[in-house]
Amino acid sequence: MATKGKEVETAGRDATPANPRGIPQAPFVDKVEDYVTSRADVEPTLRRFQELIAKYQFMEQNLQRRVVGLKDKMPDIQKTLDTVRFLQMRKDESDPIETTFELNETLYAQAKIPPTDEVYIWLGANVMLSYPIEEAEQLLDSKLKAATQSLQNCEEDLDFLREQITTMEVAVARVYNWDVVQKRKEKEEEEKTKGKKSETASDG
Repeated sequence: MATKGKEVETAGRDATPANPRGIPQAPFVDKVEDYVTSRADVEPTLRRFQELIAKYQFMEQNLQRRVVGLKDKMPDIQKTLDTVRFLQMRKDESDPIETTFELNETLYAQAKIPPTDEVYIWLGANVMLSYPIEEAEQLLDSKLKAATQSLQNCEEDLDFLREQITTMEVAVARVYNWDVVQKRKEKEEEEKTKGKKSETASDG
């Protein structure tokens, strides 16, 4: 029953508080006795702490992949936005823009782009839509801001997760050290008991 009570207590602590994205804060083990009352509680407590570490590490790996994806995507959004703004600046001019465009990784072709007030933007999943230049600029600007904010949130969450993993690793070490001390005490008590029995036998 004592172990079950500790599980409920630990679960309650894990639920709150959390960071702005809802990642729960790791319990700080100041006194090991708040989590274990006997050596029988050590193994299940360590197992719960290790499970928490594994969950934090899983979230960390997912966020790291997301950061890589955002860092790959943001330069493309910025480049497209710059192009749209350039076309918007030139839309009232009569002369076409002479440029080259990529056909594949090693092949480019020359092109003349007449002034335009419409652009086509890839939205992903093989979908391309036409937008008026003003709307295209607003769309790309909002996408870039959203990606920048998302990247900032991911980096903050990664820092938070690293702190929680460290906190839990310290907690595991404290519980393990507590178990070592208790084991040593039990051994000393056992040796004392054996010594007393031996003295009693010799007196008899």
